[in-house]
Amino acid sequence: MALVNDHFLKLPNNYLFADIAKKVNAFKAMHPKVNVISLGIGDVTQPLAPAVIEAIHKAADEMATSQGFRGYGPEQGYDFLREAILKNDFLPRGIHLDKDEVFINDGAKSDTGNIQELVRWDNSIGVTDPIYPVYIDSNVMIGRAGWKGDDGRWSNVMYMPCNAENGFVPQIPDRRVDIIYLCYPNNPTGTVISKEELRKWVNYALHNDTLIFYDAAYQAYIKDDEIPHSIYEIRGARKCAIEFHSYSKTAGFTGVRCGYTIVPKDVTAATLTGERIPLNPLWYRRQCTKFNGTSYISQRAAEAIYTPEGKQQIRATIDYYMQNASRMLQTLRQLGFECYGGENAPYIWAKTPETSSSWKFFEEMLYGAHVVCTPGVGFGPAGEGYVRFTAFGSHEKTDEALDRIRQWLK
Repeated sequence: MALVNDHFLKLPNNYLFADIAKKVNAFKAMHPKVNVISLGIGDVTQPLAPAVIEAIHKAADEMATSQGFRGYGPEQGYDFLREAILKNDFLPRGIHLDKDEVFINDGAKSDTGNIQELVRWDNSIGVTDPIYPVYIDSNVMIGRAGWKGDDGRWSNVMYMPCNAENGFVPQIPDRRVDIIYLCYPNNPTGTVISKEELRKWVNYALHNDTLIFYDAAYQAYIKDDEIPHSIYEIRGARKCAIEFHSYSKTAGFTGVRCGYTIVPKDVTAATLTGERIPLNPLWYRRQCTKFNGTSYISQRAAEAIYTPEGKQQIRATIDYYMQNASRMLQTLRQLGFECYGGENAPYIWAKTPETSSSWKFFEEMLYGAHVVCTPGVGFGPAGEGYVRFTAFGSHEKTDEALDRIRQWLK
């Protein structure tokens, strides 16, 4: 008989956002006339940029001709997009990468979940806490995380708490860890990391032969010139880090699906006999086996954001969302909330009242203000006592939600 992969059985029954949707839908069923506003799930709301739409139409028209039609594309991505990425996302920051180190994907979530296939199941992992759930769940699925304790922590995972007490700066481990997950600007806290602090992590990785998986999905929201957009701005990172990027929040591609991963040729992992194996060709082999490539139309759409018009339009949309973040930050603080993030990221991380847990406050706000936030504990044990707000709504919906919260608290 076929035996199930029982590591899947260790996972919670529902993904965090499925639990939120279930509770919101139950509320709507009981209160069908109530208009609920969501400031919880980080999905974008503004339409695609005109330059992107034009590129999509042009690519679709090409596919309608025998001369322009394209079938299977290269698993690694078309050269036109990879070259645009190198020219626009890295060269201006003094980062020199080869085209073969860029892998186009259908969004960062896929690759951040799949990248763990390159390393043995018994590697140790370390994560900042709170953390994007996919990092943990994908390691649970392969058996790397161990068992979940009553405190919500997995037995084979080193947790590095990020909270108000340590300024949301994770402490460097006092022992060796095989793999470290970092995400900056951070989801869910909206906080960032300085070059000085990031350099400490790169130095730790080089000294301890540690592999860093660095999620830079929100780097386009950074306003502070002193904050790094890429880990490769730090010398030596090419030898120890794989980096993930997404167009989902940068250009509103949550429905278009496109992103990319950087796997430098210098990054290696060891065999049991000590032989060093480059991970770049292994990832290429994995993609050729399990991935048929991102659609031609999506890649042409992504290329368009690097045109002069596209850059201007994308910047305008990002500024639009960050205006929401600024309003939310100002209003919530005026209402007495202890808030973080919202300055270089589209997320606000707010401390709940002492009498309310994350889920309790979520339900209180849903039923009292008809506004949805995300319970912080869903991102990890250190998220208890916090909730996340997103800035991806319209100005009108955001302002209305803030007014509702203001009236509810009165």
